Amino acid sequence: MTEEARAAVPLTERQEARRRAILRASAELAGRGGFDAVQMREVAEAADVALGTLYRYFPSKIHLLVAVMQDQLDRLHTTLRKRPPSGERASERVAETLMRAFRALQREPHLAEAMVRALTFADRGASAEVEAVSRRTTAIIVDATGLDRPTADQLCAVRVVEHTWYSVLIAWLCGRASLDQVRADIETASLLVDR
Repeated sequence: MTEEARAAVPLTERQEARRRAILRASAELAGRGGFDAVQMREVAEAADVALGTLYRYFPSKIHLLVAVMQDQLDRLHTTLRKRPPSGERASERVAETLMRAFRALQREPHLAEAMVRALTFADRGASAEVEAVSRRTTAIIVDATGLDRPTADQLCAVRVVEHTWYSVLIAWLCGRASLDQVRADIETASLLVDR
C-alpha cells in the first residue's frame, strides 16, 4: 500500500491512540536530546508498541519527526484560533503569530532542532509528511492575515513569509541569528502580506 493510500484510510480510535502515544514518546525523547536521541527502538518502548507497529505508522525516523512537527503545528494552530493575534494590520498579526510559534520552539530547543533537522533531511519518500507541514504552516499564516480567500499573489507572499520563518529558525538553531535578528527578519518578511 502506498503512503497516500495509507493516509487516505481513516484510523480507528485505537490506532489513533497508538499513533498519539508514538508522537508523544518521540517528542519527549527529542525534547531531552534532540535528533540523535530519537531511536526507533526507544520510541517503540516508550510508546509501549511493537517495533514493527512503529514502522507501519512511520517508516523512518525522518517520517516520524516530521509527523511530530505537524502535530506540534496542529496544536499551535488550535491555540492560535482560541487566542488569535491582535495587531491591526495583517503583517502585525502574521509577525505576532510567527513569534509566538518561535517562542514555543525556543522553550524546547532540542525538540525544535530534531523537527527542523528531519524536515531539512526529508527526501521524496517523506514528501506527503513534508507537504502536510507546509499546508499547516500556510494555514496558520493565512489565518493570521484574516483573508478568507487569498489571491495567488497573496499566497505567494505567504509562502515567502513561510520560507523566511523556516530560514530564521534554522539560523537561530545553528547559533547564527539572535532573537532580535529573528524578530526583525520575521517582521520585515511579514510586510509582504500588506501589499
